[in-house]
Amino acid sequence: MQRQAVWFTAPKTIEVRTETFSVDPDAVVVNTVRSAISPGTEMLIYRGQAPTALAADDTIEALAGSLDFPLKYGYAAVGQRENDDGYVFSFQPHQTQFAAQPQHLMPVPAGIEPDDAIFLPNTETAVNFVHDGRPQLGERVLVLGAGVVGLLTTAILAQFPLAALCVIDPIAERQTRATALGASQTASSLSELKQSDFDLVYELSGNPAVLNDAITAAGVGGRVVIGSWYGAKSAAIDLGGAFHRNRIQLISSQVSSLTPSLLQRWDKQRRFEVAWQQIRHIRPSQLITHRLPLIEAATAYDLLDAAPQSALQVVFTY
Repeated sequence: MQRQAVWFTAPKTIEVRTETFSVDPDAVVVNTVRSAISPGTEMLIYRGQAPTALAADDTIEALAGSLDFPLKYGYAAVGQRENDDGYVFSFQPHQTQFAAQPQHLMPVPAGIEPDDAIFLPNTETAVNFVHDGRPQLGERVLVLGAGVVGLLTTAILAQFPLAALCVIDPIAERQTRATALGASQTASSLSELKQSDFDLVYELSGNPAVLNDAITAAGVGGRVVIGSWYGAKSAAIDLGGAFHRNRIQLISSQVSSLTPSLLQRWDKQRRFEVAWQQIRHIRPSQLITHRLPLIEAATAYDLLDAAPQSALQVVFTY
């Protein structure tokens, strides 16, 4: 069978290729209807900032191989099986069709549209961040970075009885979105905030230098959840000041696994169920700023790279 697929061939170079693919006897063919670009991981790959020796994702069959060029990458696809009116979600690169084993397809719950369903990975990530941060009644919480994952994390945290939920992002439009999703205060920088001495801080900006702001903002015994994946980027982190004396905890959070403290009661399926519930509640399709056909993939990535003030979530339509 033939399909069109997006390939990263070099830094800031995208090709839409026609390719042949085979279908195993026990596999299911799915026609993609929507797929979402990850503004975090995919932009690292696009800019050539991903560690090329690293495996793309050992936990996802469709992403076998390394992050070296050329490669296909993507993990948020919704489609329809042939002769089936329902929708399924699968962790797949951006392509018009794919073949997958039935166990790698998740039925999209009734009442959830494809434009919302493509946010399943990012919503699961936000659920994971909240689990790892363990917000408590009356705490002061700060989110650094109001990209898609930062906004989804804000929307979930807003459901907790917190004393304050503050969000920092340099883009005014993203501050407005954070307020709409439940933030009690937003600002462009840490110095503009009225609130300080946070109990829990989320570093979700994608910029490793911002980790210094997270440490500065955390109060004595404060927790800093590092949800950003920096790829090959690095920055000088100041651990010689208040970090030690304030006993600040740095918490690594990554969605491919569950925190060990939850393993006896939680598995990936249970977390996905919670993510679907949050998708119903948040309706994350409101975060989509651009819808483009697959053939315009180069334009889509350039938008996210060059115009973050207007491009938040770009979606491919098929």
